[in-house]
Amino acid sequence: MTRLEPFTEAVLPYMPYLIPLPVLLPALAAAGCLLFPRMLNVRRAFVFFTLLALAVLSATMLIVVDGEGIQTLQIGGWDAPLGITLVADRLSTMMLFVSSIILFAVMWFAIAQGIRDDTKDEPVAVFLPSYMLLTMGVNLSFLAGDLFNLYVGFEIFLVASYVLMTLGASPSRVRAGVGYVMVSMASSMVFLFGIAVTYAAVGTVNLAQIGQRMEDVPGGTQAAIFGVLLVAFGIKAAVFPLDSWLPDAYPTAPSLVTAVFAGLLTKVGVYAIIRMRTTVFTDGSLDVLLMVVALATMLIGILGAMAQNDIKRLLSFTLVSHIGYMIFGIGLGSSQGLSGAIFYMVHHILVQTALFLVVGLIERHAGTSSLRRLGSLMYTAPVITVLYLIPALNLGGIPPFSGFLGKVMLFHAGAEANTWMSWVLIGGAVITSLLTLYVMIMVWSKGFVRDRKDAPEGNMAMARPAPLADITQEVEFSERESVGRTPFGMLAATAMLVIASSAISVVAGPIASITDRAANSTQDVNIYRTAVLGTDPGEPTRNLELERLDDGEDRREESGNAGARHTNSSTSSQTAPSSSSQTAPSSSSQTTPSSSPAATESVQGGDS
Repeated sequence: MTRLEPFTEAVLPYMPYLIPLPVLLPALAAAGCLLFPRMLNVRRAFVFFTLLALAVLSATMLIVVDGEGIQTLQIGGWDAPLGITLVADRLSTMMLFVSSIILFAVMWFAIAQGIRDDTKDEPVAVFLPSYMLLTMGVNLSFLAGDLFNLYVGFEIFLVASYVLMTLGASPSRVRAGVGYVMVSMASSMVFLFGIAVTYAAVGTVNLAQIGQRMEDVPGGTQAAIFGVLLVAFGIKAAVFPLDSWLPDAYPTAPSLVTAVFAGLLTKVGVYAIIRMRTTVFTDGSLDVLLMVVALATMLIGILGAMAQNDIKRLLSFTLVSHIGYMIFGIGLGSSQGLSGAIFYMVHHILVQTALFLVVGLIERHAGTSSLRRLGSLMYTAPVITVLYLIPALNLGGIPPFSGFLGKVMLFHAGAEANTWMSWVLIGGAVITSLLTLYVMIMVWSKGFVRDRKDAPEGNMAMARPAPLADITQEVEFSERESVGRTPFGMLAATAMLVIASSAISVVAGPIASITDRAANSTQDVNIYRTAVLGTDPGEPTRNLELERLDDGEDRREESGNAGARHTNSSTSSQTAPSSSSQTAPSSSSQTTPSSSPAATESVQGGDS
């Protein structure tokens, strides 16, 4: 018995009630904010503790799913594929946990900033419910078990992100917001078209059943459908050549909003690509295309970053560039490559968000984020200096940080593939890493080491700090009113993300083991299909009896060898090896006699 097994066994019966909470709690919190329009402190506390509860909830779900296998919830008791299914597997719960950390830290940063800087022109009343709707949409996207509800999740956070991007309604933000919405609407239209052609081809939108029926669809048709969905998700993920909107949109938003966008929204697109590649389109027909896109994304993004003078815009280009690493891992088509992509995605979410929060600290302290105006930060703000340096080195891939470890995992997977394309990708990734380090050093030399008097426009600064509003008024830096001490919460929230991103290096072994298990179980299509559809998906019922359907093939053994890597065939009925076996509970009434004495009853995703 593992140390966590008593906990997982105790929580397992309550999973049908826990799975919908990441979607319900943010919606209730948004409604609660609207019920107390004039009680700002009440609304802040409501949102703060809701996000804290989501972080604890997501951690609990990750522990249970990693120990007991995929958990499903059939909404209303209607079994898939007729009903709506929420699926909590290792990949989705890991993304939920990391995103909850990000969302909590940014809200802590925002609340702490508002304590000192809040004025009448700060649109806090709009910010809080919009932020919770964004959280709701992101969480629904991670848990959705069908294409339509994945689309619904995308649209929820699209609406919320438009409001957050245009806070203050300044001309620059409205202009950027309109462009962002137009691109996002184009992505949504392509996504809807992809759903339509998918339904026309296989007659369902349930991901597990699409994967089953897609095996009988001609290869050319499969590639065409996957190509349409890749365009939709590629726009969301900002991969080349669908990335030009991001550097123009993100830097205009408030720094704390940009931090959330950079950390999460693009990763939802990457998550969707992973889900499609491993669950539905398992033949790997577009893997070469994904690798070409990955190489172009890495190089074009980092070359764009080298030409920027504003830190927010520079980081937006590095964000695009490092999406290429994740696409690289997906394009390899192996469990090892997918594990590296997931590991790197976890690392990048934390590091990129931390860097944007550091930019928020710089803007408050120095009155600008432009490298033409910054200087002397190492002497005037030593704490901010440390908070920048650690994630900057991490992003550049300096050992022993998690950025280095994630790249090593991807390089090892590429070397194992041993194709000319994989070696080209490794070379491109190395060049990208070196250029990333170059741009991080450029920011360090100009913004932190150089004397501000030597900056071309070092005498200018924003008139006052602006947590949410867009302040265009500029004054002489020497005449700028003192902003006082930086609130503790702003520093603490940023430091939390910096420590979390650095701590990945300390616990890299356990995290890599989880990502290995996530990659293995995600690529074994039989585990996902059994968990969602049961043994006879052609006869859906409303019977909510709790039954085991896979004889324990997705239950992690106690031997401690759960992190062993293996590659599963996407078209065979190959089961997971004993080194990473876990349970896959389902809510179907169709049962299979248990042939294993160790097989125990697992919770169904029904409405108990």
